[in-house]
Amino acid sequence: MTDIEYMDHAEAALAAIEQGCDRINDASDVDLDNQRVGGMITISFVNGSQLIVNLQKPLQEIWLAARSGGYHYRHNGTAWVDTKTGEEFFANLSREATRQAGQPLEFAAA
Repeated sequence: MTDIEYMDHAEAALAAIEQGCDRINDASDVDLDNQRVGGMITISFVNGSQLIVNLQKPLQEIWLAARSGGYHYRHNGTAWVDTKTGEEFFANLSREATRQAGQPLEFAAA
């Protein structure tokens, strides 16, 4: 994958995360605070926990930091998949956000 292709896929993923936070805030009583600085989004929960998603441009990866640990994802031409488990990024983000919010939350690719 070229650097331009990586950035196109990565920026689309970050935009989908931001849109997901907005949709969740509008449709539920969950109060997510999301802040983006460059290639990093921090999602903060009412309980003080956070999820951090950041781009790793040299590796062409997206990294997710959660209470349960750190995850690395590479684009396979169709989706972002975990480099160890093969799990899809947005499925894992939804699971981790649900754990940290204490109620079901769903994120999806745009």
